[in-house]
Formats: sequence, C-alpha cells, structure tokens
Amino acid sequence: MFKSGFIGIIGRPNVGKSTLLNSIVGERIAIATHKPQTTRNRIMGIRNLPAGQLIFLDTPGIHQAETPLNRYMVDTALDTFGNSDLLLLVVEADVGCQPGDQYIIKALGEVNIPILLVINKIDLIAKPQLLPLIDRFQKLFPFTAVVPLSARTGDGVAILLEEILSHLAEGPELFPEDVMTDRSERFIAAEMIREQIILLVRQEVPYTLAVVVEAFQEVEQSNLLRIQAVINVEKDSHKGILIGRQGAMLKQIGTAARLSLEKFFATRVYLELFVKVRPGWTKDAKILKEFGYGEKA
Repeated sequence: MFKSGFIGIIGRPNVGKSTLLNSIVGERIAIATHKPQTTRNRIMGIRNLPAGQLIFLDTPGIHQAETPLNRYMVDTALDTFGNSDLLLLVVEADVGCQPGDQYIIKALGEVNIPILLVINKIDLIAKPQLLPLIDRFQKLFPFTAVVPLSARTGDGVAILLEEILSHLAEGPELFPEDVMTDRSERFIAAEMIREQIILLVRQEVPYTLAVVVEAFQEVEQSNLLRIQAVINVEKDSHKGILIGRQGAMLKQIGTAARLSLEKFFATRVYLELFVKVRPGWTKDAKILKEFGYGEKA
C-alpha cells in the first residue's frame, strides 16, 4: 500500500520547524536561524519513501500579530490547518510548555485530522525531564501521538516518519521523485540572502526588510549563476546599517550569501546586492503583495 499526504508543521516562532523540515528532506530548502520569525512564507518540502510520499508544509511561527506583515505570516500558518492531512505541533523540550504553545493548542480544538506532538531539542535536556513534559502536554490535548526528537542531530526523525506514515491514507505519488520543493530558485536565493542578513545584523533591521531577486541568469558556458537582488528597507538609517562603514557590512553579507548560494546550487555565483528604501512597506498592502507577502499564499 502506497501512501501520500500533506503534513503541516506548526508551532511558535523559533521552535525549530524549518530545521526539522531540512532534516526530513535532506536539503536546506528553508532558512533557519536562532532568531524568531525567520520564516515568513509557507514552504513545501517533499520526502519520498518506499512506502509513500510525504509533503511537508513549513509555516511561519504562530504568535499574537500586530503589523500587517505579521498578520500575513500568522494567517499563512493557520491556513495550513485546512490544507493538511496531518499536523505536527512542534514544541521545545528545553523551555517546557509555553503560553504560546497553549494559544496554538486552543486553536486546534476543532481540527479533525491527526495531530502529532513533536517535542524538539531533546538533546538539550536530561531524559528524566521528558516524561513530565509529555504528561503536561497530553493533559492539554488528546494528541494522536507524541514523538520526542532533535531536528538538529536527526535523532528521532526516522521514528517521526514512521509515525506519520501510519496515520496517512492510501494515495498516489503527487509529485515527481526529483522534486523536493514547490518554491522557485529565485525564492530560495532571496531567502538565503535574507538569512545571512538576519545572522549578521543585530538591530531590528532584519525584521523590516524584504529581499527581491530581480535577475537570475545561468551562464552555462562559464558554469556561473548571476544573481542581482535588492534589499528593501523602511528607513534611511536601516540602509546605512546594512551598507556599513565604506560598504563593509554589505560586502560581508554578500560574501556569506554567495558562499551559501554556491553550496546550494553547486555552481559559481556572481552576486550583486543593492539596498533600497521603501518607507512603511511592512504596513502597505500593495507593497506587501509586491514582495510576495500578499493575501494568504
């Protein structure tokens, strides 16, 4: 019996959802950093197994949203409830049951599909701490199953895949075997550039910028990929921070992003970065849509 289905990965910001997706798929298709709200869009990752095809939907962290951009992110995650055959609620072993976890659990009250609790980051706690934590969550919601794991080390991921398969219905292969995501190469390139900015810039700038790839050209005879991208920010001061003294910060971002892109695309990359000020874009519905954060994608 061959099985297939869509599996939504949900949870608070920064619990390791994207790291889990990358671990499952075996490729770094979703950016992951130590900072919350790194993921803004739904990202599909596909894992093919002899017994089935599992289609995972990584989502932004669910939180109390205030700005239009953050509301878009949360709506994108909540939409996954109705577009999945099974949900994975990811929580953190090292911080226990947080108010944000309870907020999401309340939202799951009317969801009529299997919901698995994934307790991530078990490598950060002692084993005796795990059972009380499982008991705490099981008292809050009748989860279909509980799977402790470490997305970072991969410990427990194989068990999770087996558990998911056991709860999916029989179905056909929905995507060709060589497809691992529904996102374009331009999207992945833009995300990898944004990831390096998040890692290198400490101020609030990463949360108010959008990266748009304007040119993506493969030069086959030179084994080269030419990428031009614009980093859009809200304020002139943010532009100054990103460029840095004599362009030092932008150069550092460009070098780190180029190395990341070359590793992913397995080719040499020529990367050009530009910084543009778009005042108030995080609150402007028209610009949000232009940057790919329009009405629920």
